Amino acid sequence: MCYGHQRSLSPDPLTSSGNRRSPTVNALVVENLRGRLAETETRLERARAREAELSRRLEEMKRFVSVMEILECYLKRRFREQQEHVQQLFASIPRI
Repeated sequence: MCYGHQRSLSPDPLTSSGNRRSPTVNALVVENLRGRLAETETRLERARAREAELSRRLEEMKRFVSVMEILECYLKRRFREQQEHVQQLFASIPRI
Protein backbone atom coordinates (compact mmCIF):
# COMPACT_ATOMS: atom_id res chain seq x y z
CA MET A 1 0.00 0.00 0.00
CA CYS A 2 1.38 3.38 -0.94
CA TYR A 3 1.03 5.96 1.80
CA GLY A 4 -0.37 9.31 0.83
CA HIS A 5 -2.33 7.92 -2.11
CA GLN A 6 -5.32 6.54 -0.25
CA ARG A 7 -8.80 7.42 -1.37
CA SER A 8 -11.18 8.61 1.24
CA LEU A 9 -14.11 6.35 1.96
CA SER A 10 -16.34 9.34 2.63
CA PRO A 11 -18.17 10.98 -0.28
CA ASP A 12 -16.34 13.73 -2.15
CA PRO A 13 -17.43 17.06 -0.63
CA LEU A 14 -17.18 18.75 -4.05
CA THR A 15 -19.81 16.52 -5.64
CA SER A 16 -23.42 17.55 -5.91
CA SER A 17 -26.37 15.20 -6.43
CA GLY A 18 -24.56 11.88 -6.20
CA ASN A 19 -21.60 11.38 -8.51
CA ARG A 20 -22.00 14.41 -10.77
CA ARG A 21 -20.14 17.67 -10.26
CA SER A 22 -21.40 21.00 -11.40
CA PRO A 23 -19.63 22.67 -14.34
CA THR A 24 -18.28 25.33 -11.98
CA VAL A 25 -16.80 22.72 -9.65
CA ASN A 26 -15.39 20.81 -12.62
CA ALA A 27 -13.77 24.01 -13.90
CA LEU A 28 -12.25 24.64 -10.47
CA VAL A 29 -10.92 21.09 -10.27
CA VAL A 30 -9.48 21.32 -13.79
CA GLU A 31 -7.87 24.68 -12.98
CA ASN A 32 -6.42 23.25 -9.77
CA LEU A 33 -5.01 20.27 -11.66
CA ARG A 34 -3.53 22.55 -14.33
CA GLY A 35 -1.82 24.60 -11.64
CA ARG A 36 -0.42 21.49 -9.99
CA LEU A 37 0.73 20.20 -13.38
CA ALA A 38 2.49 23.51 -14.11
CA GLU A 39 4.23 23.35 -10.71
CA THR A 40 5.30 19.76 -11.37
CA GLU A 41 6.61 20.66 -14.83
CA THR A 42 8.56 23.59 -13.31
CA ARG A 43 10.09 21.32 -10.67
CA LEU A 44 10.93 18.75 -13.35
CA GLU A 45 12.59 21.41 -15.50
CA ARG A 46 14.68 22.59 -12.52
CA ALA A 47 15.62 18.98 -11.72
CA ARG A 48 16.69 18.38 -15.31
CA ALA A 49 18.76 21.57 -15.33
CA ARG A 50 20.39 20.52 -12.06
CA GLU A 51 21.09 17.06 -13.47
CA ALA A 52 22.67 18.60 -16.58
CA GLU A 53 24.86 20.87 -14.42
CA LEU A 54 25.93 17.96 -12.22
CA SER A 55 26.72 15.85 -15.29
CA ARG A 56 28.80 18.67 -16.73
CA ARG A 57 30.69 19.06 -13.45
CA LEU A 58 31.24 15.30 -13.22
CA GLU A 59 32.75 15.22 -16.71
CA GLU A 60 34.95 18.19 -15.82
CA MET A 61 36.15 16.39 -12.69
CA LYS A 62 36.85 13.22 -14.68
CA ARG A 63 39.02 15.23 -17.08
CA PHE A 64 40.81 16.83 -14.13
CA VAL A 65 41.49 13.41 -12.56
CA SER A 66 42.82 12.13 -15.89
CA VAL A 67 45.20 15.07 -16.15
CA MET A 68 46.34 14.53 -12.56
CA GLU A 69 46.98 10.82 -13.26
CA ILE A 70 49.04 11.73 -16.32
CA LEU A 71 51.03 14.25 -14.28
CA GLU A 72 51.54 11.70 -11.50
CA CYS A 73 52.91 9.12 -13.94
CA TYR A 74 55.19 11.71 -15.54
CA LEU A 75 56.52 12.94 -12.18
CA LYS A 76 57.11 9.39 -10.93
CA ARG A 77 59.05 8.58 -14.10
CA ARG A 78 61.12 11.77 -13.86
CA PHE A 79 61.83 11.08 -10.18
CA ARG A 80 63.08 7.56 -11.00
CA GLU A 81 65.21 8.95 -13.84
CA GLN A 82 66.71 11.56 -11.51
CA GLN A 83 67.37 8.92 -8.85
CA GLU A 84 69.14 6.73 -11.38
CA HIS A 85 71.15 9.70 -12.60
CA VAL A 86 72.25 10.58 -9.06
CA GLN A 87 73.13 6.96 -8.38
CA GLN A 88 75.26 6.89 -11.54
CA LEU A 89 77.01 10.09 -10.49
CA PHE A 90 77.83 8.69 -7.07
CA ALA A 91 78.95 5.40 -8.57
CA SER A 92 81.36 7.20 -10.90
CA ILE A 93 83.10 9.08 -8.06
CA PRO A 94 86.29 7.25 -7.06
CA ARG A 95 86.35 6.19 -3.43
CA ILE A 96 89.30 7.08 -1.30
